[in-house]
Amino acid sequence: MEKINMVQYGCGKMSAYTMRYAIEKGVKIVGAFDINPNLVGKDISEVIGLNKKYGVKVQDAKEFDRFLQEHDVDVAIITTTSVFAENYPAYEICAKNGVNAISTCEEAFFPQNSNPKLFKKIDKLAQENGCTICGSGYQDVFWGNLISVLAGATHKITKIKGKSSYNVEDYGISLAQVHGAGLTVEEFQNQVASADNISDEERKKLINAGKFAPSYMWNVNGWLCEKLGLHVTRQTQKCLPQIATKNLKSSTLGMTIAKGNCTGMSAVVTTETKEGIVIESECIGKVYDSKEFDCNDWTIEGEPNTRVVIERPCTVELTCATVINRIPEVLCAPAGFTTTDWMPENFYKAQPLDKYLQEVSCEHDCGCDCDDCHK
Repeated sequence: MEKINMVQYGCGKMSAYTMRYAIEKGVKIVGAFDINPNLVGKDISEVIGLNKKYGVKVQDAKEFDRFLQEHDVDVAIITTTSVFAENYPAYEICAKNGVNAISTCEEAFFPQNSNPKLFKKIDKLAQENGCTICGSGYQDVFWGNLISVLAGATHKITKIKGKSSYNVEDYGISLAQVHGAGLTVEEFQNQVASADNISDEERKKLINAGKFAPSYMWNVNGWLCEKLGLHVTRQTQKCLPQIATKNLKSSTLGMTIAKGNCTGMSAVVTTETKEGIVIESECIGKVYDSKEFDCNDWTIEGEPNTRVVIERPCTVELTCATVINRIPEVLCAPAGFTTTDWMPENFYKAQPLDKYLQEVSCEHDCGCDCDDCHK
């Protein structure tokens, strides 16, 4: 195969890394798209920070569908919002044009347990057109495969506890707003926390209707249960505000968060399983003060107990590197919306990515043929 042809959809903060990493891994970027008129018309070198022009200009996102119809594209990298429904139009355009896509959308990591209606719709469309859509990023390695690998070294598990924190300043205004950053406590309770003060039956109805708002760990717990062969009997989540202890400036929000207002939120998801194993995971996303830093902390309780703590992970860079390293697996995966629990564990790609297309395969023995299965 010749170089992999890639398009970038969403040219904000994350794309500066995904595009540079892709280029340095031998991928050819043939198109870039965004809704921001201030970016449209710029050479992608300005987004990436390259000294030399690359020769590809950012186009209006309205041109995305037409471009995919007219050009040979192997994969689209979608770095926009965290909500599956908001990203759905981009997934649909990729799927109907038979173009594989990887999204950094956190809900896309395992959307079947939060929005099964749209998941089934895009899964069917992607299967019909012979392409793969999936979600990947930081959680793929640090909240997913890292934990499943540790579980493989454990004789008996009673509980899995995880906590991960990240600075919403690093991801853009959309993510910061979803976390309630800048809200008063009262606004947070009304706009964010109130959504979880419902019964299991009410939550189920929202999920089936595609109106449920999952925290990041909601989808991670579903992914872990699928990967570990666990059967979910009950899953709940609770969102709590993180409070500013002093006035805190947010460049992403373009405001100063007043002392006593919300810098973001903590979301705790608890999953009970038929096997008796409980997964309790927490993600803390907020605007950091000068003393705070990212941390990933997971414990597997059982025989034996195992704890892994990673301080100061470069969450943005790790997210983007994971996505780019996933390209060969996605190109060789079965068609449909295929979550990464069906793929081999992500691994370091020392060679140009096109060199790995004959080496990766679906670990669930789906009969995928890399030469024929995908565009």
